[in-house]
Amino acid sequence: MSTSQSGHGRFAPAWRERPEGSTWGDFGPNDRLGRLNLIGPEQVLKGVSEVQDGHTFSLSLPLDQPRGVTLSAHRLPPIVRPTLRNGHVNFHCDMGVAFEGASDVVSDDLVVLHTQFSTQWDAFGHVGARFDSDGDGVPEIVYYNGWRADRDVIGPKEPADAGLASLSHTFGAETGTASTSDAGPVDISHMARHGVQGRAVLVDLEDHFGPQRRVINGRELLTAMDAIGAHVESGDILLLHTGFARALAEGRSSHDLADRGALLDGNDSVLRSWIRDSGVAAIAADNHAVEAFPPANFMSGNPVLPLHELCLFRLGVHLGELWWLSDLALHLRRTGRTRCLLTAPPLNLPGATGSPVTPVATT
Repeated sequence: MSTSQSGHGRFAPAWRERPEGSTWGDFGPNDRLGRLNLIGPEQVLKGVSEVQDGHTFSLSLPLDQPRGVTLSAHRLPPIVRPTLRNGHVNFHCDMGVAFEGASDVVSDDLVVLHTQFSTQWDAFGHVGARFDSDGDGVPEIVYYNGWRADRDVIGPKEPADAGLASLSHTFGAETGTASTSDAGPVDISHMARHGVQGRAVLVDLEDHFGPQRRVINGRELLTAMDAIGAHVESGDILLLHTGFARALAEGRSSHDLADRGALLDGNDSVLRSWIRDSGVAAIAADNHAVEAFPPANFMSGNPVLPLHELCLFRLGVHLGELWWLSDLALHLRRTGRTRCLLTAPPLNLPGATGSPVTPVATT
C-alpha cells in the first residue's frame, strides 16, 4: 500500500465531523491520494499479469476535441501558439542566423489549455461541498479529507484572474510562472507523482444496454457486469464504455449526443453503496460526466453532481471523463476478456483541479 504524499503536513484531522460513509482519515490525516492508496506494487503486478497479447490502446481523444460541440460552455479548446525568439516567431527558425554555419531549424510553442476540455482526470479539488466539518453548526467549504477552502485550498478572487485576459500575468516576465489559485492538497499533482498504473476492468455498457441514452442504477450495473463476467476487486480501476466518445468523434450533432449512451444514476443507493464497498480505486468513462447531469429528481440542498460528490469529496475516488474506450472494448469483447493493464498518469501540474491524460491500456 502506498503512503500519502506529504507537505502542508498535519498530525491530526482538521475536522471534528466527517461526512457519513466517507473515507476521511482512513489513509491518515494528511492524505491527498484517497483510494489511490490501494494501488501499490501488488496491484501493479495484477495489472501486468493481464498482459497476454501485447496490444496497446491509446484511450485519449485528440485534445482539441470535441470540435463544434459545446459540452461545457466554460471550457474551450486548446490554443497553440509559437513562442518568440529575439522578437521573431519561433517557428521554422533558422539557427544559422545566430550560429554561423548551423544547419538546424527550430520550432517551439506554448499552449493555453483548459484542463478538463477533452480526455481528463478530475482532481479532488474539482468538487467539494458545504459541510460542517468543525461541528460549529455552520457549514464551510471543504474538500476531500477535510481540506478547507481559503486555508488549505487557495482560490482566485476576481474574474480578471481567469481567461485569456490574464495571459500577460500568467506568462509575466517578472516571475516566470504565476498563479492566482492553488488547489494544494487536493490538486492533480499528487495523483501524478503517485503514478496511475494497475489493473483496469472494462464494463461495456453499450454492448449490454445499446447505444441510446439510458440512466442506469446500481442493480442494472451489477447485472451487466455479471452478464459479461466483469469482476471488480479492491484497487481496480473501473472503465465504463458507452459509445459516447465515438459518437462525438464521428461529428454527431448536439441533439444526437444528448440521446447517446448509458449514464450512472448518482443518487441510486445501491450504486453508491457498491462504489463505497467495492474498493474501486478510480472510475473513468467515455462520456463527459460519468453520471447523469443534472440528476433525475434533483432536490434543493442536495448535490447537483451526486456521484462526483460521493467519489471526489467523500471517498477519494478520482473520476475520468471523455476517454476513448471503443477500440479497447471491441478488442476485449472479441477476446472474451474484461481486464487489462492501465497506465494513466495526469500532468504533474501543481495547483490544478484536473488534467488532460493520454491513458494507455495494454492487453
